[in-house]
Amino acid sequence: MRVMVDLDTCDGNGVCMSICHEVFDVREDGLHVLVESPGEDLRQQIKGAEVSCPTRAITVED
Repeated sequence: MRVMVDLDTCDGNGVCMSICHEVFDVREDGLHVLVESPGEDLRQQIKGAEVSCPTRAITVED
């Protein structure tokens, strides 16, 4: 699984971080993906972050 974020679309609202702080972190300088290839144990949280992103900036590939 691979997590990608379109930083041009992301508005840094932090929804993804509240759902999966192990992978996403919003800082003063914007969103950071802490783990680009997370383990399967985080799949449900990451998919939740993907569908909950209000700007649809997150993409998860298998």
